Amino acid sequence: MSEAVQGLRDASTAAPAQRTASRTVQVWDLPLRLWHWALAVLVLIAWLTPSTYDRLHRFSGYAVIALLAFRLVWGFAGTRYSRFSKLGVRLRAAPRYIWNLRRGITGRYIGLNPAGTIMLVALLLSLAVSTITGAMSVTVTFFGVWWVEDTHAYASDAVIILAGLHVLGVVVMAILQRQNLVRAMFSGRKHLGHH
Repeated sequence: MSEAVQGLRDASTAAPAQRTASRTVQVWDLPLRLWHWALAVLVLIAWLTPSTYDRLHRFSGYAVIALLAFRLVWGFAGTRYSRFSKLGVRLRAAPRYIWNLRRGITGRYIGLNPAGTIMLVALLLSLAVSTITGAMSVTVTFFGVWWVEDTHAYASDAVIILAGLHVLGVVVMAILQRQNLVRAMFSGRKHLGHH
């Protein structure tokens, strides 16, 4: 049974007094929400500090590595919508999903939609390359090595571009689905009912 159908069934079988409250469903748990906002802040700090505040830049990079490690663990040990279990299915559905977005067809996904899943994977991979090459570049072995520095620079640029596309995607989906997705990432709750 799909997430959306199960969520709607849960809402429809609730007692009348609970029905209004149950039009929202808890999607993102507190650890995932804290991870998301901490990552956003640290990426912004890292982007603003290279070559000017090296210590702060390095700290934010190492902190992002720790957050990536946490997300990897939480992708298997976390709550339902934090897990990577539907990653393959959503990635395969992504081309058709993105094609349908041209006509304003968004479908209804309680967790990440297929476009959001692509963004998650692309951001995690870019962040991993950026932070690992950044850490390598301050070691004796790789300091000043051109391919390490270039890879770090390109991956870091990719992270910022993807973050911008992520924000744009959230705005577009919020408009198409008439739902405040930023508030949902603070509260963890999403509305089920309307399109």
